[in-house]
Amino acid sequence: MKTRRLGGVVKRPRAYLALALPLAVPIVLAAVRSQPDYGSPVVLAAPALQYADLARPLPSELPQHSLLLTIEKDDTLDGVLLAGGLSRGESALLTRELAKSVDVRRLRPGHLLRFHYDNMGTVDAMQMKVTGWGEIGAVRNGATFDVTATPAAQRDVETTISATIDRSLYEAVRETGEGPQLVQQLVDIFQWDIDFFELQKGDTFSVVVTKHYSGNDLIGYGPVGAARFVHKDSIFEAFRQQMPDGGAGYYARGGAPLRKQFLKAPLQFTRVTSGFSRRRFHPVLKYFRPHYGIDYGAPVGTPVMTTADGTVVEARYKPGEGNFIRVRHSSRVDTYYLHLSRFAKGVARGAKVRQGDVIGYVGMTGLATGPHLDYRVTEDGKWLNPLNLKSITPDPLRGEWLRQFRASVARLGPRLVLAPGDTTRDPVSQRALF
Repeated sequence: MKTRRLGGVVKRPRAYLALALPLAVPIVLAAVRSQPDYGSPVVLAAPALQYADLARPLPSELPQHSLLLTIEKDDTLDGVLLAGGLSRGESALLTRELAKSVDVRRLRPGHLLRFHYDNMGTVDAMQMKVTGWGEIGAVRNGATFDVTATPAAQRDVETTISATIDRSLYEAVRETGEGPQLVQQLVDIFQWDIDFFELQKGDTFSVVVTKHYSGNDLIGYGPVGAARFVHKDSIFEAFRQQMPDGGAGYYARGGAPLRKQFLKAPLQFTRVTSGFSRRRFHPVLKYFRPHYGIDYGAPVGTPVMTTADGTVVEARYKPGEGNFIRVRHSSRVDTYYLHLSRFAKGVARGAKVRQGDVIGYVGMTGLATGPHLDYRVTEDGKWLNPLNLKSITPDPLRGEWLRQFRASVARLGPRLVLAPGDTTRDPVSQRALF
């Protein structure tokens, strides 16, 4: 028999289903009985404390905090104080108080200011670290601030620095973590013996110098006490000796002065663009003619130094030479400086000049295709190659000064033989921000 349901046909269950039911019932009953007995259901009570009943914490329970700001380029102290949370009136008041200790108009980028806030978010104290000087603290006292200045302790440390030149002397010094002031000192010391236009990769140097600290901040260098330069496999050494007249000079290990009558070059950190030649094609005139000088390529305005003591005998303009200066160093030797953009102040005929004095500035006046200095030398009216000029050395040290000098060499000499890259560091303890 068929039973019709919802338009379909449902077959009657087969007989084997009746046989399976006696087997399934005991299994289901056993599973039900194995469940733990949890007892009757329990209704939980609602919590007595509601979120709406929570009170705001008292101000004394909130954490105090601070903000650190750094003075950047073009910042003003007033602007930083306002950014720290002071009102304009408070900023003006605090600026007047700080000005009693430091020049607030000359604050440099890098100075740090830390603002401390009370529980209500009001600035209650401020600290300022002035690099190279010390620290200033200001604590709110009613409507004013109590300011306390603490200058840092000053100290000097003698340090040895050593490096190998890869690209330039400037970069080699900077890679040791030192300042460019040392570059200028090295050039001044060895300028008579080393042509710094011709430095090579692999040249090395060591220098013993006194570093000046204000607290933990390096604020400058004293004069170099000793230096060693290895250039083109030649070793050059210099030791400083103070003289009774208050002056000082640098001498080789044996006591001979490094200072000579003529500098190697009248410029610093430029390049030779044309050499001394009896026959050179002139780039403007377009024909061959002698070139009796050394051309140093340099930007317009680069200072030009006289290479020896002497007297200016000419400082004027000529069509070929442009603005030029001629300096007479003796009855026999003259030096020439051509194509200048202008003369230094006070340089005129009859002016006395000292070796290293700036007498003019690089230009491209006269017959010149670009900015450069044409440097020339004559002896008894005959042109000499400036690169082959033999320098004259003053007298060496003698007597008591020589004995003092030898003691200095014995103390500083061993410190110059550090391996390149080894540097004796001052054990300065690095602190937190303040």
